[in-house]
Amino acid sequence: MRRISKLTRVAVGVASLGLVATACGGTSSENGGSDTKDDKGLAIAYDIGGKGDQSFNDAAYAGLTKAKDEFGYKTADIEPTEGETDADKEQRLASLAKQGYNPVVGVGFAYAPAMKAVASKYPDTTFGIVDSVVEGKNVASLVFAEEQASYLAGVAAAKATKSNTVGFVGGVDIPLIHKFEAGYKQGVEDTSGGKVKVISQYLTQTAEEGGFSSPDKGKAAAEGQIEKKADVVYQAAGLSGQGVIEAAAKAKVWAIGVDSDQYKQAALAPYKQYILTSALKDVGGAVYALAKSVHDDKPLAGIQTFDLKVNGVGLSESNPEFGKIAGLKDAVDKAKEGITDGSIKVKTE
Repeated sequence: MRRISKLTRVAVGVASLGLVATACGGTSSENGGSDTKDDKGLAIAYDIGGKGDQSFNDAAYAGLTKAKDEFGYKTADIEPTEGETDADKEQRLASLAKQGYNPVVGVGFAYAPAMKAVASKYPDTTFGIVDSVVEGKNVASLVFAEEQASYLAGVAAAKATKSNTVGFVGGVDIPLIHKFEAGYKQGVEDTSGGKVKVISQYLTQTAEEGGFSSPDKGKAAAEGQIEKKADVVYQAAGLSGQGVIEAAAKAKVWAIGVDSDQYKQAALAPYKQYILTSALKDVGGAVYALAKSVHDDKPLAGIQTFDLKVNGVGLSESNPEFGKIAGLKDAVDKAKEGITDGSIKVKTE
């Protein structure tokens, strides 16, 4: 049964944490106590792109950092390997559970088959998966209303464009990213009355082809859209999105970030003045809240939905230029009200 959990009350605000992740490989752990099994807490296994993507994975790391600081236990975070299989992911999750980490979180839908295989073998460990639903008494499925944040991004794009052409770059052509595109297109359409054109492009058909981990692919796609007069480009492409932002900044047009507030990311500082806003997704809050539920001996399970109503998604306003564009903030605020009260129904495809 789908339900909105009380966990979001403690999740709010983690997305605004300063993300200090750096792009590095391997496994890291931080010891906040003894090495006994009981002192081991949250472990996360990263999605494609790994730590340092200034987006999806780094948001999860922010949740881990908050949990480690608050609960003072040992944590672990593990990078993916190039060309890995479901069996590799399964071995990774099982290893973390064997070592005594609890909860163990797979960051990204790619962990679904592995988690389904592993969770039942470790019934005393709580597992969490971001962006997918896995059945299991000891599995919490952390899912988000990405389409709602993307709708707000579409409202902002429609208000900011001067060419009446905007772009969307999706990392991989899959249902999850279709939600981002659908919400964005609807926001543009509703706000402009059909006067603004949306150019969409997906970088790859599969994640293995590098759609979420290739800034060069993102840059090339954005450059192509900008050549077609797009002056606002929204990306939902993980690490590849950095290339989109770079291309937008070079052309002096607007970029819209995703997942984290990318205006605040140190690695993107050279381009920040061109990052109009970001469609936020509080992955860090979800990860932290799951850790807190286990720490409090009330482990969450089942589908945990994060939407606009509980601040699980949203739109950043960090760039001062956001408030200077005529009618933009008012239009976004009105859209937020409509989505929250149900008068605006946002499409997912």
